[in-house]
Amino acid sequence: MTPLTAISSIDGRYRAKVAALAPYFSEFGLIRYRVWVEVEYFLALAEAGVFALPETLQPTALRALYQNFSEADATEIKTLERTTNHDVKAVEYFLKSKLTALGGESVQEWIHFGLTSQDVNNTANPMLFRDALETIYYPKLESIITILHAQARDWSNIPMLARTHGQPASPTTLGREWAVFAERLEGQLELLKAIPHRAKFGGATGGFNAHTVTFPETNWTEFGNRFVSEKLGLSRTQRTTQIEPYDHLAAQLDGLKRINTILIDFARDVWTYVSLEYFKQKTKAGEIGSSAMPHKVNPIDFENAEGNLGIANALYGHLSGKLPVSRLQRDLTDSTVLRVLGMPVAHSFLSLLSLEAGLGKLLLNETKLDADLEANWAVVAEAIQTILRREAYPQPYEALKELTRGKGSITAQTMRAFIHSLDVPDVIKAELLAVTPQNYVGRM
Repeated sequence: MTPLTAISSIDGRYRAKVAALAPYFSEFGLIRYRVWVEVEYFLALAEAGVFALPETLQPTALRALYQNFSEADATEIKTLERTTNHDVKAVEYFLKSKLTALGGESVQEWIHFGLTSQDVNNTANPMLFRDALETIYYPKLESIITILHAQARDWSNIPMLARTHGQPASPTTLGREWAVFAERLEGQLELLKAIPHRAKFGGATGGFNAHTVTFPETNWTEFGNRFVSEKLGLSRTQRTTQIEPYDHLAAQLDGLKRINTILIDFARDVWTYVSLEYFKQKTKAGEIGSSAMPHKVNPIDFENAEGNLGIANALYGHLSGKLPVSRLQRDLTDSTVLRVLGMPVAHSFLSLLSLEAGLGKLLLNETKLDADLEANWAVVAEAIQTILRREAYPQPYEALKELTRGKGSITAQTMRAFIHSLDVPDVIKAELLAVTPQNYVGRM
């Protein structure tokens, strides 16, 4: 397979941009995390006194099996899988052969002792998902939030015509609009990080049956809780079937989906500001905007971001809706769909790269921003009628409505003439005359 023959754009056109996610979501990554779980479980059994490690078998040598896991190791496991037709059993056989080579043949049957494959998969998957988010996704999203905050500060005093229902409305500032999105993203990121990464670990149908019948005096629930928490860094779900119920994973996927929805909203807003010419975009030598129209500089970064966010959300929605549903004690559909867990994360990550690039190309066009404000003096009607209410002026709203609603262009001269015609003290007229579309922007 090459970038030209890959079916998915993630592994084709965009491979270089999302390569950092491959150690987590690839088949190689999943196999490595399975080896990680199996090794740590084997060592935890020894630490708990279930069996004794031979003196020649050092924990550091065993941990090196996943710490130094190679593509050759993964290939060896895939070769075993062709015989076993079972992916986790292939990992077990691989580790038993490694134990033999390390002088641990006498204890090799403690590998995968009492477990079902889902004890391994339902710990490996949340581990790789957690590590991918914390190592790759969160830092990039936090970088976007940092950029938004910086631009919000830089543009905090740049007045801008607001549009509600697409129509001119009370002015805002460009910085405030950026700050709105930064705050929304921060809030959702905080909620997302608060959701624990849950794991199933309890034997074939969740009750430590095989463990208990073999060592009835051992508190296996306590062992499982300690192992999952201390060795794997996850939170163990106490009562399960053969599989983790995925409720917390579904919540995480929905959290990622909400973040993407906010980013779609932002991408569309920025696209609109570019179309209004509030921003120009930096050009790059040799780059072509349109194959037919040489003048074009298209907002493609925000369009690419929107497209990838939409794909990601479709997948997040399917995963979060499907994973918590399993027939009786288990069916295989969760395993099937979990294999695409990396796809929505990759599309989400691609969108962050596009947004980062797009935000870096924006050039503020204050002339156009000011021209739109100057062409819409009707937006100060709210300010004028509110001040008149304070002064107990009769029917101020109705007076401004009669002046502005559905009328042609309201200019500075129109508004000043109206103010001069009011039966109010000169000091109030001066206050009203001081209000302009450029300074009627409220607070940050």
